[in-house]
Amino acid sequence: MKLAIIGFGEAGSAIAQGLRSETALDDLAIACFDVKSFEAETADEIDARAAQAGVTVCHALDQALSDASLIFSTVTAGSALAVARSVAGIMEDDQDEPSVQPLYFDMNSVAPGTKRQAADWLNRLGVGYVDTAVMAPIHPRLHKTPMLLAGPFAAAALARLADWGMDLRAVGEETGRASAIKMLRSVVVKGLEALSAEMALAAIRAGVEDEVVASLDASYPGFDWGGRTAYNLERMATHGRRRAEEMEEVVRTLEELGISPDLTTGTVQRQRRFGDSNLELSTTPVDLHERAQATLKALSAQKM
Repeated sequence: MKLAIIGFGEAGSAIAQGLRSETALDDLAIACFDVKSFEAETADEIDARAAQAGVTVCHALDQALSDASLIFSTVTAGSALAVARSVAGIMEDDQDEPSVQPLYFDMNSVAPGTKRQAADWLNRLGVGYVDTAVMAPIHPRLHKTPMLLAGPFAAAALARLADWGMDLRAVGEETGRASAIKMLRSVVVKGLEALSAEMALAAIRAGVEDEVVASLDASYPGFDWGGRTAYNLERMATHGRRRAEEMEEVVRTLEELGISPDLTTGTVQRQRRFGDSNLELSTTPVDLHERAQATLKALSAQKM
């Protein structure tokens, strides 16, 4: 059996790493394709990740897809539709009838309408499209990270991956249902990141961060606002561009549902501002004051 992973960044490589720990998958061949393997500054990192996980790096998408019965798409939100279109084009040109119906797991954070469009292209070519939503950070659980599956091929996907040690749950036969759950959850999760960052930077400048955090902890006990906000600052600095793309898809989701995305458009802007700053914050645990001060210092030349 062969698995093709399109996009070998944090998510794709983590899933591959986790699958290699499953003894039931000793015969599984994994290939990956990532456009960043053509870029000098990222090619070595992709090669190193692939070597560690026992994955074959392919420098052409059709090579990665050749003989693959399972396809995981783990690219950015902005690339998800283009990748699905490229896969559909390759499948359309392939005249060989596969012995097993290929399943395409779209794990990207995009709007339900975007996923339905991708599904239309692939399903008509005999590729089973599976709307897949990754519902938690990919680390530390790797391939065991909870995922939701939806669409007419969700049940078949569960059966095909039954021995893979993954945490999968089918949520319906309608393509876009898993995506809707993920997108609407992100209104709060990514929105809270942006709100907490905005609060923290302003509180540091006002010299009242201890009082503000103490008040929040009293109102929402058990949340650890200081530690969570420090964590959010690093996550936004590291993944702000990708999060902004995801939140643009959340905006589309809200608009598809007839809900005005008043606050979510602000989340897009805040996430992108952090991502575009090229700010590098250590993942080593630090307190909120230290991390926020480092953020303010690094971003002092621009409006927060």
